[in-house]
Amino acid sequence: MNLVIQSVAPLSADHHKTLVALARGSHAAVIDEHAIRIADANLAQRADVEAYCYAHRLDYAFVETGRQLSDFGLVAMDMDSTLITIECIDEIANFCGLKAEVAAITEAAMRGEIKDFNESLIRRVALLKGLDASALERVYEERLRLSPGAERMLAGAKQAGLKTLLVSGGFTFFTAKLKTRLGLDFTRANTLEIIDGKLTGNVMGEIVNAEVKARTLRETCATLGIEPSRAIAMGDGSNDLKMMAEAGLSVAFRAKPVVREAASVSFNFVGLDGLLRLV
Repeated sequence: MNLVIQSVAPLSADHHKTLVALARGSHAAVIDEHAIRIADANLAQRADVEAYCYAHRLDYAFVETGRQLSDFGLVAMDMDSTLITIECIDEIANFCGLKAEVAAITEAAMRGEIKDFNESLIRRVALLKGLDASALERVYEERLRLSPGAERMLAGAKQAGLKTLLVSGGFTFFTAKLKTRLGLDFTRANTLEIIDGKLTGNVMGEIVNAEVKARTLRETCATLGIEPSRAIAMGDGSNDLKMMAEAGLSVAFRAKPVVREAASVSFNFVGLDGLLRLV
């Protein structure tokens, strides 16, 4: 296995030496000033490597030797708190004075404490009833920000020939804008019902929950003529787990503990462009 170590700050030579020793690897190759690749790393040393990396705010990943980004055909991403830094529904709720109440439900759902995602979404959207739909545009313009490294990651994936899928338990208002802005190939999300310029508190059509996210990944792979094992899935919450389990490589991005434990790789500190250094 290769062991890829990444840092937000430049990696010092002291880190290089210590990590080669901890991983019982043969040598470290510099990827760039923020990352190294240690060859012949011993997977049995994961606990020691993890403890060191956590203490020094480093991200690590054991990766099969010889894997390349072009081995994959699709990168599938969650939206809220993955491709973007915010939870859109929480910010929408802020415009009707209910952010704390809605955010508490969102957080519990993402940690996996609320098992029925559909119920949690219906509860949250119902609280938005009567809100002027212009709040959606304000959230997009004033509060929505891309996660660090998002555009670089997407550019690198596209250059390697991968297609892009944004699949979200959030809302089509935002995924549609991001599709145009970022040149994404496929998107899927929930549709808020709007009548006379006001949110009705209802979601239209099938809710994009964990099962639908996984199915969307499979269907998109089928459209592209590839197996799900050639997909990369990135997410942060428990409703991403089934989608991530379908993929050949799963990335937990600043994720809840249940997601970090299940994913192939976790990025707790570096940006989404950390994907480009892995393979």
